[in-house]
Amino acid sequence: MPKMKTHKGTSKRIRVTGTGKLRRQKAGRRHLMEKKSNRLTRRLEGTTELAKTEAGRVKRLLGI
Repeated sequence: MPKMKTHKGTSKRIRVTGTGKLRRQKAGRRHLMEKKSNRLTRRLEGTTELAKTEAGRVKRLLGI
């Protein structure tokens, strides 16, 4: 059986913390920023934890 390959698109979008949690960027800060309020763009800063329902599928893609 050949080795599992890491899904490169997923590996570029999701980081694994030291404790094994999955972190992702929040959506909605790439373009069309003029019409979005400062309050909204501040709320979209930083990273957030991946939903538990998606964690299993993403771990399989990452080979964890």
